[in-house]
Amino acid sequence: GHFSGIRISTRPDCIDPDILRELKEYKVTAIELGAQSMDDEVLRLNERGHTAAQVIKASKLVKDYGFSLGLQMMVGLYGGGDDIETAKMLIELKPDTMRIYPTLVLKDTMLQKLYEQGKYAPLGLNQAVEVCARILQMATQQGIKVIKLGLHAGKDLEEAIVAGPYHPAFKELCESKIYFDSALSAIEALENNKGPITLYVAPGAISKMTGQNQSNLIELSRRGYNCTIKSCDRLSMFEVTAHESIPN
Repeated sequence: GHFSGIRISTRPDCIDPDILRELKEYKVTAIELGAQSMDDEVLRLNERGHTAAQVIKASKLVKDYGFSLGLQMMVGLYGGGDDIETAKMLIELKPDTMRIYPTLVLKDTMLQKLYEQGKYAPLGLNQAVEVCARILQMATQQGIKVIKLGLHAGKDLEEAIVAGPYHPAFKELCESKIYFDSALSAIEALENNKGPITLYVAPGAISKMTGQNQSNLIELSRRGYNCTIKSCDRLSMFEVTAHESIPN
């Protein structure tokens, strides 16, 4: 009575009707597929061992058998590829959840050798935040819950990282990026944005709008905007409205 189901993660090429029927018997309720990319050349170069077609086929089977579908993707993989296009294709498969990971170079891996040979360059942190923030917003707009964004912070992981866009609060950086862009658009739409401005966000989102170490407010100030932030329970996630502040 303590558990409602079991979630598992596997490769797209490991799914077939017989396996799904067996998983049903063992009360598995959610299956996540490590798709990573929908570019077959990128999948080949990274030795993933499956194709984009297998991701599509496995996703359909998982949903047809009544499981909750989760899809995992990586951005900045070796070989390039269009991460936004991969995200669009995965979102079209209508998963219930997604996990998004920026590619990191870890010790004692093929990627480390390619990095040291100058054949692979990981995304910078700002690049990774830009791409992942866009994908997060795309998924959220389609009602897909992003349950992980960036690798879980930990001593073992941090000691193994050779290069790449790692940050212990990567998801928060991406969320703050979305709020900043939304706020900037709302401010620029005001007829008069030269005086004090009040930004409204959903309850609980004030810290995300503020940004880490007040980075969003500092950047808005640098651009000449004097902003304060308040909550409004009529707004949903990532929504920002801007209003000219009324003097007391």
